[in-house]
Amino acid sequence: MKLLKVFSIALVLLSSPWALAEKIAVLGVQEALLASNEAKSFKESLDKELKADEKRLVELEKQAKTLREKAQKEGANMSQEQRQQTRLQFQKAFDEYQRTGQMLQQKRIEKEQEFISKMRPKLDEVIRKLIEKNGYDIVVAKQATVFTAKGVDITKTVVEMLNKQ
Repeated sequence: MKLLKVFSIALVLLSSPWALAEKIAVLGVQEALLASNEAKSFKESLDKELKADEKRLVELEKQAKTLREKAQKEGANMSQEQRQQTRLQFQKAFDEYQRTGQMLQQKRIEKEQEFISKMRPKLDEVIRKLIEKNGYDIVVAKQATVFTAKGVDITKTVVEMLNKQ
């Protein structure tokens, strides 16, 4: 019975498309997108665009920290009204800090998704050209591999082709 089970598993593995594939390539899709010249230009542009918002976020963080430290240091010497006022100021600064941080994060995510949507057709075209040129039977995501032999990873080639477009 055990021998039959082993034989069945071997038969399934041998008849799978992986076993029949002659040319296999490995590709780090995210790595290729992020290493392209266009991605580097996009990142620089996005950083410039969000610079003022990030500066505002840092200022809000400093303001909230300063108010919290003031409440901790001087809290015992403050009147009830002063403590309440300081607490309200801190809460207002902290709430604005959180809102600004979330808005900034959402803006960055949206811009990055726009970039990836724009780049995806270019990447697909490059991959298609490489498959046709080199006759790959299978292109596997780099993250799904444990080991690859030299020359199997086509990520660098994809980046070079993206940069030429």
